[in-house]
Amino acid sequence: MVEKIKKIVLAYSGGLDTSVMLRWIKERYDCEVVCYCADVGQAEELDGLDAKARETGASKLFIEDLREEFVREYVWTAVKANAVYEGVYLLGTSLARPVIAKRQIEIAQKEGADAVAHGATGKGNDQVRFELTYYALQPDIKVVAPWREWEFKGRSDLIAYAHQHNIPITATAEKPYSTDRNLMHISYEGGILEDPWREPPADIFRLTKAPEEARAEAEYIEIGFEKGEPVSINGERMNAVALLEALNQTGGEHGIGRVDLVENRFVGMKSRGVYETPGVTILQSAHRALESITLDREVMHLRDSLGVKFAESIYYGFWFAPEFELMRKMIDETQTDVTGDVRLKLYRGNVTVAGRRSPHSLYNERLATFEADTVYNQRDAEGFIKLNALRLRLKSQK
Repeated sequence: MVEKIKKIVLAYSGGLDTSVMLRWIKERYDCEVVCYCADVGQAEELDGLDAKARETGASKLFIEDLREEFVREYVWTAVKANAVYEGVYLLGTSLARPVIAKRQIEIAQKEGADAVAHGATGKGNDQVRFELTYYALQPDIKVVAPWREWEFKGRSDLIAYAHQHNIPITATAEKPYSTDRNLMHISYEGGILEDPWREPPADIFRLTKAPEEARAEAEYIEIGFEKGEPVSINGERMNAVALLEALNQTGGEHGIGRVDLVENRFVGMKSRGVYETPGVTILQSAHRALESITLDREVMHLRDSLGVKFAESIYYGFWFAPEFELMRKMIDETQTDVTGDVRLKLYRGNVTVAGRRSPHSLYNERLATFEADTVYNQRDAEGFIKLNALRLRLKSQK
């Protein structure tokens, strides 16, 4: 028996899956469907989307520009935390899902909808990320996940359904891989990439040049930070979106930010993903360099000890969980003095730190020097070493 629902807000892109979902939901649940498209910098064509949604059965379409919020509140938070999943993944897709789902719930509340729907499959992480956010923000919301309910087995079934119901689509039965794009990155999964032994085709990449084809000359840039957040490039202050776009462009020209990994999905399977994240790859190097002179040793080590948990929480979809809120407050506290400039050298896929400075620097050249000084008494090290060796010597004397 189909659950009675009055109104559903569908996360809608106008692509094959969500176009079919719109019609399928109206038929199955016999209810009003409001469509919602979140602009997080995916560079998809939005012109004509409203008419298409209405023609396919939607009562209205919301197109929401979330780019500034996405970068400022989500991407910058990950940069401040140096969040990296399984050593290499910078979490571009994972970070976009909570901001998309948050606005979807806000629209559902505004519209008086009793349900929301998404296009994530029953195998992936995104279904978890969307739904954990839904339930955290509105515990009694009903969730419709067509890929877990409908009779279709794959893309060919969806294409046939779309043709049968005169739903305009551009997809074909053959799709070599799937992509997800936002202001932070592009991901490539599935299809020809499912063989982890096979190298990604050179022509799939959109944001970055191959390092061997990148510019032959190195480029130096300076990035300014205030309390851990990037605010300027080469002395020019920019808003969050413009700054990330500029770094994506520059990094892409130098072949920076490509990653190929087999990751562990939250649902339990391994999945091969190929990513391009040029701008944030540059920012990660710059941010850590600035922290190296502004953070106390134990504060840095404590923050880093939470790094795995912080990245996992983002990847698994727990952005609005109480433990994540606590960790985020701690991260923000560590960034109070992370203000200053970092000079970087960009060259054929590499980001090299060339200099760092800060008004809050803890680096003391007088202490660090190998030349004669009057600040540090080297004889003091003898007692320090013997105290730390005491338990080791006792153990050996047994």
